[in-house]
Amino acid sequence: MSKGTTSYRIKDENALYFLTCATVEWINVFTKRKYKEVFVDSVNHCVQQKGLVVYGWVLMSNHFHLIAMAKEGSKLSAIMRDLKKHVAKEVVRMIQEEPEGRREWLLKEMKKAGSENSKKQIFQLWRNDNHPIHLFKPETIQQKLNYIHNNPVEEGLVSYPQEYLYGSAKDYSDEKGPVQIELING
Repeated sequence: MSKGTTSYRIKDENALYFLTCATVEWINVFTKRKYKEVFVDSVNHCVQQKGLVVYGWVLMSNHFHLIAMAKEGSKLSAIMRDLKKHVAKEVVRMIQEEPEGRREWLLKEMKKAGSENSKKQIFQLWRNDNHPIHLFKPETIQQKLNYIHNNPVEEGLVSYPQEYLYGSAKDYSDEKGPVQIELING
């Protein structure tokens, strides 16, 4: 590791983390509802079957944020690996098989990233890191939750956080969002 860089890793597999996962080259893959739904369904599967507990989330066109932890007996790093792998597999399949005006460009970018990856995969959708930040102070947790909820507002997609379908702000405004979450008290 070079001088002045910080190591971002999940050190405690069952602690609360703020996670940021971006697409390779920050390509805007999640611009269509069908790709967003793959992500939502995958997160819900991880909640129901793999021990993921989500407290906040947002999916943007080229990245997502989660405030999450793994239940006892589960490992957050393994859940994140499986989540990203499944979403990538399904989204690449959809791009290849269904009408997509950006097909050639998207596949070219993901293929280039895959060939440059040490794992030598055919297509790579996600950057290799999750940029995990361990959360333990209530004020930091609230700051990250506010950041997540305001992402779509800052991007100009909505006027108010709870208007954005692909995030947890709805859940915190007494509406039900598409991902099963636990509310942070406070």
